[in-house]
Amino acid sequence: MAISNQFNRKKILFKLLENRKDKVYIERDKVLPDTPHRLSGEQLDKIQSVAAEIKSAKANGRPVMLAFGAHSIKNCLSPVMIALMEQGYVTHLSTNGAGIIHDWEFAFQGHSSEDVRENVSVGEFGIWQETGFFINLAIIAGAYEGKGYGQSIGSFILNDGFDMPSEKELEDIIASFSKTKDYYKTASAIDLLEKIREYNFVAGKKSVSHPYKKYSVQAEAFRLGVPFTGHPMFGHDIIYTHPMNTGSAIGRAAERDFLDYAESVSRLEGGVYLSIGSAVMSPMIFEKSLSMSRNVALQNNEKIENFSIHVVDLAECSWDWSNGEPPETDSAYYLRYMKTFNRMGGKIDYMQADNRDFLLALYQELNS
Repeated sequence: MAISNQFNRKKILFKLLENRKDKVYIERDKVLPDTPHRLSGEQLDKIQSVAAEIKSAKANGRPVMLAFGAHSIKNCLSPVMIALMEQGYVTHLSTNGAGIIHDWEFAFQGHSSEDVRENVSVGEFGIWQETGFFINLAIIAGAYEGKGYGQSIGSFILNDGFDMPSEKELEDIIASFSKTKDYYKTASAIDLLEKIREYNFVAGKKSVSHPYKKYSVQAEAFRLGVPFTGHPMFGHDIIYTHPMNTGSAIGRAAERDFLDYAESVSRLEGGVYLSIGSAVMSPMIFEKSLSMSRNVALQNNEKIENFSIHVVDLAECSWDWSNGEPPETDSAYYLRYMKTFNRMGGKIDYMQADNRDFLLALYQELNS
């Protein structure tokens, strides 16, 4: 059978990130926890209810999971998210591949968010050396160390790099496979050894400075020991343009994060799940994780049904979901974050709000 031709990423001319014009600067645009919000009336009543549920979950040692789209990072909400972690109000964070990237770029250079329309027209969108090179390298090294996707980047930022093993160390791991039968370690060693030889890396500390690391949610989560999981989709993010990208390492790190996420869902009885600005990632991984978790719980005569889901997005919700699902002829049927979560059981609530206003109001209510 014929094998299709593949695009050769090594032909791409990458540019330095410092030459990119960005729209968002973290020092200038950061949103501090005491920033005023714009919510009022019924929206504030909902915030008070959510805050009460979170306080109850915290008091009872139950999870409070925050799943969010990339715009929550791009909107410079990291100080608020970090404060929620530091005070123990959030026990697990998860985002998509773009959220991972914006968080890293802020930590690395203090700004992010390029002009997509302008840069695609000249073949420059996502074609940036440092983002593709360092994030992929951090994931390859993190997978070798047994870390997940978000943990790999969080550690990389917090520690300003990582320790590169020697070729001899990796060769010994690979050679010992017949005895150890450690498929994961051996395969991840092969991935890293390939890149060491391709880029002539030397053993020792691979230093990469992150002068704005205090704004990194991933780095702070790693420092605090709070799970931060990344849930990428292959080809969705700009790191896939770079030849440093290695699918097997992406898969290993992302698989670990999915299972870490599912572990938190498995303990969600009495807990709270916040889904903010994530139209697809959050509902999709939640439904699989909840089904897996219930499968195991039922075998132990246990249930996972007493939890709250709070969905926040800018879109207007015109359908009354308490009356069941809309017909397939209604556009509301295709709002994944409403349809999926309404099938999950538990208590669900939707708020039409900007992610900045929601997180600010929630933080301030929790500390009132």
